[in-house]
Amino acid sequence: MSVMHFDGRVAIITGAGGGLGRSHALELARRGARIVVNDVGGSLHGDGVSRDAAQGVVDEIAALGGTAVANHDTVATAEGGQAIVQAALDAFGQVDILVNNAGILRDKAFHKMDPHMIDAVVDVHLKGGLFVSQPAFRVMRENGYGRIVNTTSASGLFGNFGQANYGAAKAGLAGLTRVLALEGQAYGIKVNAIAPIAATRMTAGILGELTIRVGPDSVSPVVAYLCHEECAVSGNIYSVAGGRVARIFVAETAGAVLAELTPEEVRDQLVTIESQDGYHLPTSLDAATAIIAEALAESA
Repeated sequence: MSVMHFDGRVAIITGAGGGLGRSHALELARRGARIVVNDVGGSLHGDGVSRDAAQGVVDEIAALGGTAVANHDTVATAEGGQAIVQAALDAFGQVDILVNNAGILRDKAFHKMDPHMIDAVVDVHLKGGLFVSQPAFRVMRENGYGRIVNTTSASGLFGNFGQANYGAAKAGLAGLTRVLALEGQAYGIKVNAIAPIAATRMTAGILGELTIRVGPDSVSPVVAYLCHEECAVSGNIYSVAGGRVARIFVAETAGAVLAELTPEEVRDQLVTIESQDGYHLPTSLDAATAIIAEALAESA
């Protein structure tokens, strides 16, 4: 069985100064990719800046015999996103891979959350994914090849107390993944997402005994596959932790066409509406619309 190499490929990894991003960068570098290590070097809450984190990972990659450059631009602005992609073009002349990994936390119960906490988290996670992906996507589209991996979260897909800002941003990245997969299909661009659980500074003190089993290096091999030219999927989301990999998907029940359009009929048909027997798995808005049209036609 052939080994999956990245010789000749250039990868941008945001938030790569530590944790998951560092692990992804080292994994791809070991396999031959040239890496742009992006990190502003801020705290878990997004405060402060430092060049040490990104440069430290660049030094690690160099010690392994790999090639990398550090970048300290923020993902949270369009100008920053463009600068990150330009750094890859300036250093290596191309962009083949983007891993949107940068993130911060500002947790608080929703009724106590202030606008600054919402803006900061949405800016880094959701807008960061958009702002870096757009210039990278343009380059990939022109070249007819690309791989993008977004980092969503079970907090956004399933919910978690105290993370309304984080969950909303992460759910947005799941939507971005689906749209970019469709828009990139004709141009050799595949876009997927991971929902990882790993022992990093974001999860310090909350994983208990699971901590020793879910190091960042248990996630990066999945990211490497999704970044590789052999990747056979696009538009998918994978739960990844400790060597377990599972697909997360959004489905639609068969539902019910109401005999009467009344709230009482909704109440009376709720069991049928919510039954998961024979669910549908739409691949796009068009596919979802077609399912609805077919059900209405059958009922008529």
